[in-house]
Amino acid sequence: MIRENLSVCAACLASVLVLGAAAAGAQPVPDERESGRSDPSAAGEPQPDEQSTAATPAKRKRRPKFGGPSSVAGTIRRDKGVTPLVETYFDFKERLEKDRGLEYGLDYLPIYQRASDSPGERNAADGVVRLFARWEAVNRGTENNGALVGKLEYRHRLGTDISPQDLGPEIGYAGLTTAPFGDRGWTLPNLFWEQHLAGNRVAFVAGIVDAADYVDPYALNDSWAHFYNQAFATNPTIPLPAQGLGAAARGRIGPHLYVIAGIADSNGDPTDLGDSWSSFFDTGEHFTHIELGWVPSHERRFTDNIHLTAWHADDLEQADVPGGQGLAFSWNRLLREKWVPFVRAGYADDGGAMWERSLSGGVGYFPRGASDLLGVGVNWGRPSKDTFGPGLDDQYTVEIFYRWQPLRLLTISPDLQLLFDPALDPNEDLIAVLGVRIRLAL
Repeated sequence: MIRENLSVCAACLASVLVLGAAAAGAQPVPDERESGRSDPSAAGEPQPDEQSTAATPAKRKRRPKFGGPSSVAGTIRRDKGVTPLVETYFDFKERLEKDRGLEYGLDYLPIYQRASDSPGERNAADGVVRLFARWEAVNRGTENNGALVGKLEYRHRLGTDISPQDLGPEIGYAGLTTAPFGDRGWTLPNLFWEQHLAGNRVAFVAGIVDAADYVDPYALNDSWAHFYNQAFATNPTIPLPAQGLGAAARGRIGPHLYVIAGIADSNGDPTDLGDSWSSFFDTGEHFTHIELGWVPSHERRFTDNIHLTAWHADDLEQADVPGGQGLAFSWNRLLREKWVPFVRAGYADDGGAMWERSLSGGVGYFPRGASDLLGVGVNWGRPSKDTFGPGLDDQYTVEIFYRWQPLRLLTISPDLQLLFDPALDPNEDLIAVLGVRIRLAL
């Protein structure tokens, strides 16, 4: 079984690389500086006017990077899109990138959520310290660069008995009111090599990876900067494993089509990486995925995107979780450089997914460049009977948030979630969850 899974995934990854390389010979790679349309960031957000972006020279060509809005590359790119407060410090970061190929960031994100009602705890607070970096060590400044990417995190509760990651089930909701804010201490969620080939028509990563950065991404799925609830931040019908050993590859097929495929350790544990090798190769329980998508151009790959993702999860013998498979669909588009409507759906057949079915729709609105963001989302979800038990009703989720970024160093995001018919508490018709998330970034 292990050899079979590895062989199938290796074949998918190789196909991605071969297709991308073959397309490179037949299709010219457009220069992002000559694009007639706006150049959205890798974080999936529209860029502010060049005149207001002191930290991003208009003439400097963007280096190609691989990863979704929540990845290290996406976070670094988004941070460059806001006028700096401390010019000297951010000028130093720009010089470091230009002279040494090193980009880095340090931030702290506290979050607080309070539910209107709960049979147990109703308050949850957490804080996360993140240090992340990308060192472009090979072919610096070119389309075929290679880079070492890493991220170190410390996640901790802030004076409450539970973390926000545990609040959903505590109040009777079969889901997560926020995905990444848990109490797991020090972790190393990223340490991998990223390589671009064939004029950036092919890219791959290998090492300690976060599958969420490469599976079913769209313009508004960064849990650190966009929606809180898992219904919109990721896809509850996809049983994404914790960070661990894995690989992913992307190939561009002509000017509009792309394919992404990858494999990850289903038993990944970023708090203890000592057994990563034996867990991946000896235990051999894997999560695999492949995605086929269409974009109008590579530069708008997150803001204007339609794709279909297929995934498979092996049986987890020690955890006693059955294997499974599923499909996910996503569509979003940037309109008038301010509006990002989206529609997303998912189907799961076992595999440890939280939900069996999901359908989401909503819109993001950028009132002033890439800094502020208003998001509204509506979701219908059917909890998995294998995860939560049989006989549960469908539940509905509405979320509204506003990300206010008065300074490059500071982001404040108040949030309201309305949870209708929470599946784990049939006596409740509606639970409201208020939250605030702050980001202090350097």
